[in-house]
Amino acid sequence: MCNNQTYEVFSSDLRVWIPEHKRGVYPDVMVITGDAIFNENRQDEIVNPCLIFEVLSPSTSSYDRGDKFLYYRSISYLKEYILVDQVNYFIEHYTKTENNQWLLQEYQDINDMIKLNSIDIDLKISDIYENISITK
Repeated sequence: MCNNQTYEVFSSDLRVWIPEHKRGVYPDVMVITGDAIFNENRQDEIVNPCLIFEVLSPSTSSYDRGDKFLYYRSISYLKEYILVDQVNYFIEHYTKTENNQWLLQEYQDINDMIKLNSIDIDLKISDIYENISITK
């Protein structure tokens, strides 16, 4: 990590508040840069994630790719969105560009590396799938 920046990781027990859609959603994992910004005196709703991970399941896949991603895209702080398939080695990495477009890069090779620019690290696909049994 660069520039002495601090990062904090939160699991699915903390909501992301999305003001534009007036709703809160629970990501599987989110990362914030610097201090957490909470929604109007609430300690259970963060408004400033820079990176969100969702683990796809058959019951949530459509929602995570559809409406939930639509909600997330309205968060000005959010720079990257990662969808992790739990059945196959398959990761979808969305990155927000300077003109607020979202670029998709897909990973299917367990030896690939994802560059997470929002937190300035490289993450191995094998680390994401560590201790997970994928049958091909």
